[in-house]
This record gives sequence, C-alpha cells and structure tokens, in this order.
Amino acid sequence: MMFLHKQIDVIDATPQKAGRGVSMKMLLSPDESPHFAMRNFTIDAGGYMPLHTNTVEHEQYVLSGRAKVVIGDQTIEAGKGDVLLIPAGVPHSYETLGDETYSFLCLVPKGEDCIEVLAC
Repeated sequence: MMFLHKQIDVIDATPQKAGRGVSMKMLLSPDESPHFAMRNFTIDAGGYMPLHTNTVEHEQYVLSGRAKVVIGDQTIEAGKGDVLLIPAGVPHSYETLGDETYSFLCLVPKGEDCIEVLAC
C-alpha cells in the first residue's frame, strides 16, 4: 500500500470552464489513489456551477459557505458540515448564497467521468 501526504495550501487551483467563479484542486488524483479521486471545489460568492450530469457518483463534504444545490428534482440549501451523495447520471447544480465562498470536498470513484452541461 502506498502512503501519501500533501498540504492543501500548496496544491494549485484550476479554474473550471463551466459556471462562474468555480475552481478545483486535485487533492488525490486517480493515479495516486487505488479507488477514489479526492477534489476540493470552491465557488466564489456570487458564483455558480450550471446544471450538469456526471457518469460517476459524487460523495461531498461541505467545508464552508452555503449554496443552493439542485439534485434531480430536489433543491436544498447546503452548508458547512453537510454531507451529500449525488448518484451517477443525476442532474445537479450549485449557486452560492451569501457573501462567503462555498467550498467542498468531492470524492468520485476511479474511472472515466464524462460531464455533460445541461444549462449555462
């Protein structure tokens, strides 16, 4: 078994093309972990990630901020300490609430993840 240690503050954030104010840090890439990738997404205050689907499920833990999150036909307000499971193929979107950055850890199973943006 491989051991790995990193500091989140030294990992570069990559701006995401879809939405506004969205960036992602790849904390554990599929090449570094045998079963999951771990990412940290941030959405700036006033930002959003449009409605989209993924071919893999998402396990998420909210680190800070609040957002209106649409998952299928449900709309929730997610905030610090919340845990979300978004099944594969289910449309979902995020829109920040308030003046704080929305930040969450997102784990996905190792494998190809095809993303389809449904609305901008």
